[in-house]
Amino acid sequence: MATIRDLVGALRRRDGVDAVIVLGRDGLLIDGAAEGALDPDGLAAHVPPMVAAAIDMGTAAGRGIFTLMVLEYGAGTAIVTSVSPEAILLVLLREGANLAALLYDLRRHRAQIAAIV
Repeated sequence: MATIRDLVGALRRRDGVDAVIVLGRDGLLIDGAAEGALDPDGLAAHVPPMVAAAIDMGTAAGRGIFTLMVLEYGAGTAIVTSVSPEAILLVLLREGANLAALLYDLRRHRAQIAAIV
């Protein structure tokens, strides 16, 4: 059976991926791999407040439970997705990376990812 480390490694090897971080809902790093100067622990700590805001907005808008958000920046994209009740996945992509293919794979394999985490 695949492990969290296998998941992180497979996603990190995708073209254009700078970081893959699995974190707990408390912001503590479970596992991660990042390019150069990126700090997985520091990045993980920023995710829970964003997820909390997304959950609040979803509730206020009657959209149901939070599953995924995409944040676009000048130099790339961040994907934050809930992979289990206990864990969140953060993927940082460089500008020009194939965002659509990654989003498709994350949605398609959501159950398998949840089983790993």
